[in-house]
Amino acid sequence: MNGWILAALVVLAAGVGATVWGVATGPLRRRAAAQNLSTALACPAVLLLAQGYARPAYVDLALVLAVLGPVGTLVFARLLADELADDPPQAPGPTLTAAALGAVVVLAVGAATGPGRALVKLLVVGALLVGGNLVASRALAGGMQEGRRG
Repeated sequence: MNGWILAALVVLAAGVGATVWGVATGPLRRRAAAQNLSTALACPAVLLLAQGYARPAYVDLALVLAVLGPVGTLVFARLLADELADDPPQAPGPTLTAAALGAVVVLAVGAATGPGRALVKLLVVGALLVGGNLVASRALAGGMQEGRRG
């Protein structure tokens, strides 16, 4: 076991374990925020595993997670808009922490990868991961409600 795999296990055990608990229990606002954070934490873990096992194909899985995770959250935000309007989820601390973790992991794996096409793919994954997480969190918090009311 190397440091990359150990870091992935820490992210999976601490972060994803906590979000799975949040999805399984509690009120709707906590479950919706935890669902968004689960993909924001699983994607960096997959990137760390890709580096740890020297399998660049795993980066494609991270790319799929970075694209579909926020899209799933936006679908939930749209479908549950009425229920979430009364008590919108507010999780700025965990959201910013997950975004910072994603950025740090992308930069660390990118530095280990070196220049080339793989680095460009990592940067795209990082931009989608961080940007998608922030947009989806804003949608959950009710920041996109004014577009629907017009």
